[in-house]
Parts: sequence; C-alpha cells; structure tokens
Amino acid sequence: SVNMATSAAATESSVRKRRVDSRRTEKERVPGGSLDGTATNGDSEKKKQFVSLQPGTYWLTRIVLLRSVAFIYFVAFTVAYNQNKQLIGENGLMPCKNYLNSVKRYVGGKIGTSALAYTPSILWFLDWTSMDANLDCIALLGMALSGFVLVTGMANMVIMVTLWVLYHSLVNVGQLWYSFGWESQLLETGFLAVFLCPLWTLSQVPSSCPPSLVCIWTFRWLIVRIMLGAGLIKIRGDQCWRDLTCMDYHYETQPVPNPMSYYMHRSPWWFHRFETLSNHFIELIAPFFTFLGRQMCMVNGAIQILFQVVLIISGNLSFLNWLTIVPSWACFDDASLSFLFRCGSRAKEAVLEIQKRKVTGQAPKPTKGMLIRRVVNISLGVLIGVLSVPVVMNLLSPRQVMNTSFDPLRIVNTYGAFGSITKERTEVIFQGTLSPDPKDPEAVWEEYQFRCKPGDVYRRPCLISPYHYRLDWLMWFAAFQTYEQSEWVIQLAGRLLANDSTVLSLLDHNPFQGRDPPRWVRGEHFRYKFSQPGSASAAQGKWWLRKRIGAYFPAIDLEGLRGYFQSRNWPHPHIPPSRS
Repeated sequence: SVNMATSAAATESSVRKRRVDSRRTEKERVPGGSLDGTATNGDSEKKKQFVSLQPGTYWLTRIVLLRSVAFIYFVAFTVAYNQNKQLIGENGLMPCKNYLNSVKRYVGGKIGTSALAYTPSILWFLDWTSMDANLDCIALLGMALSGFVLVTGMANMVIMVTLWVLYHSLVNVGQLWYSFGWESQLLETGFLAVFLCPLWTLSQVPSSCPPSLVCIWTFRWLIVRIMLGAGLIKIRGDQCWRDLTCMDYHYETQPVPNPMSYYMHRSPWWFHRFETLSNHFIELIAPFFTFLGRQMCMVNGAIQILFQVVLIISGNLSFLNWLTIVPSWACFDDASLSFLFRCGSRAKEAVLEIQKRKVTGQAPKPTKGMLIRRVVNISLGVLIGVLSVPVVMNLLSPRQVMNTSFDPLRIVNTYGAFGSITKERTEVIFQGTLSPDPKDPEAVWEEYQFRCKPGDVYRRPCLISPYHYRLDWLMWFAAFQTYEQSEWVIQLAGRLLANDSTVLSLLDHNPFQGRDPPRWVRGEHFRYKFSQPGSASAAQGKWWLRKRIGAYFPAIDLEGLRGYFQSRNWPHPHIPPSRS
C-alpha cells in the first residue's frame, strides 16, 4: 500500500509537471505571454505586425507599378498595331522605310553605329522587303509581353527591356505621328520599370530581389518633374493662366473633347477660376510634399492620381493622364496599398511573411547577387541624377521648353502641357465632289468624317481615352497652321482622291464608299463652338455650332497634284482605271 501511495504521488507530480511544461510551451508560442495564456501590450503589437502590413516596404507597390506600366504599354502597342501600317507602313502617309533610307544617306550610306545612334531602332536589322510585317510583329510581341505582365503581375528585366526596346524602335521611326510628349514619358517610365524587376525570376514577390528604395525615388522624381514642368510652362506661357481664365476655353478647344467636356465648358465662371487655381496648386506646390515624409508623400500621390482621374473624365488626352498616374503609385508603400489586394492573396501573404522574418531577426543574409543588385541600383540613381541636370536647368530657365529629350535614349526628359490655350476652335473639313468642275455652283460637296475629331455637328463627342487616334490629333494641330506648314494634309487629300483603302481605314465615314472616287477634294476651314445646353440647337440634336472661315486649301485633283508630289519625292496616288 505504501508502494501504491508512492506511485500515485509520483503520477500526480508527473501530470502537474506536464501541465506546467505545457503552459510554458504556450508562453513561448505567444511572445511575452504569461502562464495564464494572456499577452502583454508589447507582444500584442508584435502579433498585429504579423496580420497587417507595416509601412516602409514596397513589394506590393512594385506589383502595382509593373501592372500599370504594362497596361500603358498594352494600349500603346494596340494603337501601333491598328494604325502603324496606315501612317508609317509601306503605303503609309510617311513610310518609315523612306525615313530610314534618308537617315542612312545622312550618316554616310551605311547601317552602323552612326545610324543606330541617330535613330535607335531594331528595324535596322530586319528585312525591309516587308516593313508592314515588321511593324505588326513588333506591335504584336509588345502586346503579348505587356499583356502577360498585366495579367500576372510578374515581370523580369528581360521582359521589361524587350518592351522598352520595341517601343523605342517605333517611336524613333514614327516621325510626326510619334511626336507627342507622352511617347518620351512612356519610354522614361518603362526604363525605370526595368530596375524594379529581378533579372530572370518570374514572381510577384521575388524574395531574393527586394524593391530598391533608389528605384522608388526615381519614380517619385519623375512625377515631381512632370508636374513642375507642366505648372511652370503655364505660368510662363499664356496670360490666361495668370489671370485664371484659361479654363473658360480649355474644354471647348482641347484636341479631342469628350461628352463631359460639353457640360464642363458651361460651368459657372467661379468654378473655372477655382479649377485654374487648383491646377496651379497641384502642379506647382503639391509635388514638394514628396520630400516631407511618408504621410505628405502619400498626400501628394493621392492628389496627383485624383487630378489625373478628373482630366481623364473631362477629355480624350490619349494615354497621357493614365501614364502620369503610374509614377504617383510610388508615393505609397505596402501598408497604404494593401487594400488593393484581397485578404489571403499570395502576394499579400508573402509580404507578411517577409516582414515577420525581418521583425523576428530571421531575414536571410544578403547574397552576392543582392549585393551586385545594390550596386546596380546605386548606379541607376547616379545616372538619373546626372541626366537630370539639364532638365532642372530647363525648369529653372525663363526660356523653358517642354516635351524635350536631352539624351538620345530618352531616359530623362522634360515635360509640359498646354503652355498656351487656343481661345477658339477651328477645324479642317475634307470635302469631295464627283462634279467635273469644282467651281460649278451646282456641285455637291460631301464631307469625310474622322474617327473622333469634330466634324458633323450632330455627332456626339466620342469617349476613347486611353486609346489614341493619331491622325485626329494631328488634324487639330493642322487646323491652326496652314497647309504649307502641314504638307502631309495634301498627301492625305491625294489618297482620298484615289480612294486609298489604307488611309481611308483611319476615317470613320467615306461618302464615296462603293461609288466612284471623287474628282476633286478640298479643305474647308470652320470655326466650331459647343451649342448651349437647353437651346433650340441642342434640342435639334446639335452638339456643335459652326461657321465657315474660308478655304483651307483649294480644290485639287490627282493630275494637279502630280508635280507637287514629285517635288517632295512622294509616290503619286494610283489613278483609278475609270479616270485614266
């Protein structure tokens, strides 16, 4: 019985010991926990770190940046695929083959380093016998790669460099059709995106390649320069920006208005003054918030994104505003962007795990590759700093120029928009007639309609942003120039006389579709104004009111254009058999 009592005591002691050990184990499992399983305040904070993202890291920011850049690339390459053949293809308005040949002659007749430095493009190395196929292949490959990054959120340096080279190749041979400021802005943004990625790895959160703070700051520096460039060119440019009246005209006279532009144009005068003042604050003051700590940097990012959304709603400025949103994402870290990712997403869980390891001191030691990458990132910062010197000097200069590149690869550029505002809208309207005598008062002149630019006063303004109709935009510039300054307008007229299907595919309406081609084409100059909402004209369905100014270019026919085309080394349009 003594043995049995001793055995029972030993068993009870063993059980009690196991309970204490179990509680101790629980204490170790809950950092700072007491024996009763509760946690101290400090340890509660540590637990929260493992369920919510902490500020100061940029893993999710990188995913958002890469997907945003990919989206813009996808739009740009889609535009290229749909329009390049008509604009710079073999039978385009300005064939890139002719341009490359002229560059080749200029640099001595050889395709070498001089030609490549003057016009960087992979088209130098492709077979020129089928330039349309080359242009299509570049665009399709660009669409495929950017589509992959957009859908998956994964990219590496190889993919991003390829996208950058492909688009560079188009911009550098695109001539007038690729002369817009956002082409250089996309190339600069795309260049910076290369350094967000690992070399080969395809992963949303590549743990061996943490996002570089240097690279994040290059994006922030980009949005600062974009906004300051736009703001300073306005203050130094048109008087209406200083007397706060520019918005009285902008919505009506911008390149391609949308339906909202019609209504915003009729806003009260005080609202237009508020808009102009807000514009100056957003472009000239808010960018400096970037340098005032995390909270103020995020304030600037939010302001810039909201500003670009308003511009997207109120006009068709191609993908410019969408592209300007991209570097603004760099103002936010993982903690502030976590709401964009659903709970339990792989990317979010991976970032939580990385942050947890860092807090508990379990972060992996830097590898040789990571150390090399740090050197590359520092080199990027030095490069951007050096190339920014002429850009900053331009911003400080009273003779500031906008949308200019200071290096052949367009790595760091100066930007600006609407330094001057046109006070009235004019449009060039192409008209054709089958009459043999263009001076016959009985001649019936029928109008061509472009895809999006104003023409038919009954047609509602289109909504196409971020898509870009390049010909429509160039027609806006041509309207406040002369046809001698925009000679391509006459070449376009010649193609219409020949019923050229390539060029006609850029238009919305050909009045001679399925009929004989016109014998004569002319350009008429009109002044356009929005109709007044609620007026009799608006009740009739008119979005626009127009008044003829005069002839933009006189009536021309194919034979009359022969000498004009020959003097400029343009191929003469084919004369239809029924006329020959």
